[in-house]
Amino acid sequence: MHAVITALPGDGIGPEVVAEGLRVLHRVGEQWGHRFEVREALLGGCAIDATGTALPEATLQACRDSDAVLLGAVGGPKWDDPAASVRPEQGLLGLRKALGLFANLRPVTLHPRLIAASPLRPERLQGVDLLVVRELTGGIYFGEKGRDATPDGGESAYDECVYTTAEIERIVRVAAQLARSRRRKLTSVDKANVLETSRLWRSVTARLMREEYPDVQLEHMLVDACAMHLIRRPADFDVIVTENMFGDILTDEAAMLAGSLGMLPSASLCAAAGHHRTSDVQPRRMGLYEPIHGSAPDIAGKGIANPLATILSVALLLRHSLGLDVEARAIEAAVARALDDGIVTGDIAAPGERVCTTTEVGAAVVERLVA
Repeated sequence: MHAVITALPGDGIGPEVVAEGLRVLHRVGEQWGHRFEVREALLGGCAIDATGTALPEATLQACRDSDAVLLGAVGGPKWDDPAASVRPEQGLLGLRKALGLFANLRPVTLHPRLIAASPLRPERLQGVDLLVVRELTGGIYFGEKGRDATPDGGESAYDECVYTTAEIERIVRVAAQLARSRRRKLTSVDKANVLETSRLWRSVTARLMREEYPDVQLEHMLVDACAMHLIRRPADFDVIVTENMFGDILTDEAAMLAGSLGMLPSASLCAAAGHHRTSDVQPRRMGLYEPIHGSAPDIAGKGIANPLATILSVALLLRHSLGLDVEARAIEAAVARALDDGIVTGDIAAPGERVCTTTEVGAAVVERLVA
């Protein structure tokens, strides 16, 4: 197979973790006989510094011409002014919108040796294997927003939250199909007791599941209750589907089940009938793959960032955009073996355990990759 991958290292620790992800990707190519052509481009703060915009047109075109995109992280103190007209996060939001990446998948699984790294009691973590499917291009993040002067000399601000039937249907279908391939349980999260968008979300979801996925068990849950139950009984969840802002918050909470943001990958996918560069029989989805952590500027350049979330994002890239499930499983198994052997960075190391560097962890995964 020949595939074109656009790499967007971004800011902070992004270049360090992306380098390890690409190292693993190229090793997969060597062992399975694939050719991965990697093209690097600018996004976020580094793009602002170089071009004055967070999403240069050349970057957007490179992503459109690719099979998939691997992203590090964007942002940092240098560009943190909320009043700035151009901010790194605009590049990521713009890229998601331009590529039609409406479905964000965030799997949460827990390696046994990392149970101690989680703040939860060990008995609550047994059997945790959940997937959050977050709607990514609608809702309050993309609605109209602004400020108006008030008669008393102050200001009022507004952020509009809008969802349509079609937007809800397409994300629920993605989640339901994934639930059907897992334990056939779907939890739809909303705030239907307060928000009109959530009431629409609930009614559309109930109808769609009844008509198209009667074999999948559907549960409705308010977002505040879900936040509580993710801590109280996380192993009860299979697939969670929710809107943009709720998903953003809940997935960061769920990350702590695994002990560290540095362990969790994500995939942002377009429609199944979307962009396909090659003509293999295996269907593909154009996707953007990234660790869920931020740019961590406080540790950038120190060689101590955890690259495993990025490496696991490469596994998702192979599975969802290239149809290479065997290779994806091999990466996941190699990560598990590295953890079994105590190859860990400081964020997940036990007291007194040897702490490895970013490159040492990446090398350990490469060494344990078996075709």
